[in-house]
Amino acid sequence: MTTIKDVANRAKVSVTSASYALNGVGTISEATRQRVLQAAEELNYHANAFARNLKKRKTNIIGVFITRFGGSFYEDILEGIHDAVLKTDYELIVCPESRSKRHILGQRQVDGAIVFDVKVKNETILKLATKGYPIVVLDRRLEADYVFPLLLDNQSGVKEAFHHLYDQGLRKIFYIAGASDSLDNAERMNAFLEESQQHGLSVPVFDGNFTEESGYEIANTIIESKNIPEAVFCANDQMALGFLRAMENHQLIAPRDIAVVGFDDVQISKFRHPSLTTIGAPRFYWGSLAATWLIDFLDHDTPFPLYRMPVKLIPRESSAKH
Repeated sequence: MTTIKDVANRAKVSVTSASYALNGVGTISEATRQRVLQAAEELNYHANAFARNLKKRKTNIIGVFITRFGGSFYEDILEGIHDAVLKTDYELIVCPESRSKRHILGQRQVDGAIVFDVKVKNETILKLATKGYPIVVLDRRLEADYVFPLLLDNQSGVKEAFHHLYDQGLRKIFYIAGASDSLDNAERMNAFLEESQQHGLSVPVFDGNFTEESGYEIANTIIESKNIPEAVFCANDQMALGFLRAMENHQLIAPRDIAVVGFDDVQISKFRHPSLTTIGAPRFYWGSLAATWLIDFLDHDTPFPLYRMPVKLIPRESSAKH
């Protein structure tokens, strides 16, 4: 690991002068400062921000490490986080890129973090989380001090969707799964299959990846096999929208030919025709609650409660009953 001594040696200055240059303090010449900064860059040395934060003990910044900005699902969560942070003295940094995550998350350049990105490893979170650096996770179950899960109540939503279909007499039901590394996917699939088994149904599972294209391709495969289900449950709306698009290309209509249900209630779901039956979650409130509780812990040591974000079925045109 590169140290400040390595930087000092490269710049041919004392460790004290290197520290002054990297932290923007002290009485050194501008030429010396620039020489040290260049040496630090060449050695990929980034500990200057970390050192300043250790001295200050507090940055008044919350970091959000998220898969991406785009799409109403993530936008709503980010809006909720932003709204909560605006009511405080904290600032907000949002990082969707891996390089920023490594530098900011790993060097603790924020007081606390909200993580919604499976690319950030569990080991990293467990290693970093401390009382002075709490981490809220929105996409995984982790049991550790100062790691606080705030997750969706996937099980109750999926059970409600299953009974919405089952109570209409629909028995031939297929399940379209999302990304295999997603906790939400695992919880939704397990809940749906367990509920199906309890009602004597054997439900085939088709592996997608949460994208509209994967839903479209799976629908084509199913339709072309002539093994047409009475209903499908898709682990998210994007796959359900792709499934509906493929149905239309084959002159099939939901719910007459296949009832379709998704999960997330993305904005387009209610505007397309047929509108998509889905399970909705209060995403803005989810983000707001994550930021509010994190800041309460940072400022007042307020305990972070065990809580699942409520979800609810939103019946629309793509399933047989409203």
